Amino acid sequence: MQTLREAIDACLTLPDSYEDYPFGLDSWAVIRRHCNKKMFASVYEREGRVWINVKAEPNWGDFWKTVYPAVVPAYHMNKLHWISIILDGSMTDSEILHLIDESYTLVGPKTKKKKSSGTPSDA
Repeated sequence: MQTLREAIDACLTLPDSYEDYPFGLDSWAVIRRHCNKKMFASVYEREGRVWINVKAEPNWGDFWKTVYPAVVPAYHMNKLHWISIILDGSMTDSEILHLIDESYTLVGPKTKKKKSSGTPSDA
């Protein structure tokens, strides 16, 4: 995965996703989930490379930044919850897709927890 289009298409393989261009630039796509309109990736060109911003749990984001030099604090986003992936050829498509998929899951609808009655069962 090296081009803007390839990165966008990779994000669009996830169900319920669509591309949006809220900044009016062909070189900056936001990929969202239909169910809640939340962004799980932004794909753009910067410094001669394609970059992808994805959401990450803070501890995992720190981990990915130490493992992959192509993963850096997110450009133009909250640095605690978002990371940027620079498509410089140092990561495999599979590794990149894994981070995109994690972001997709994080912005998905929240599941409701079952309420406990607070009383022990009579056995």
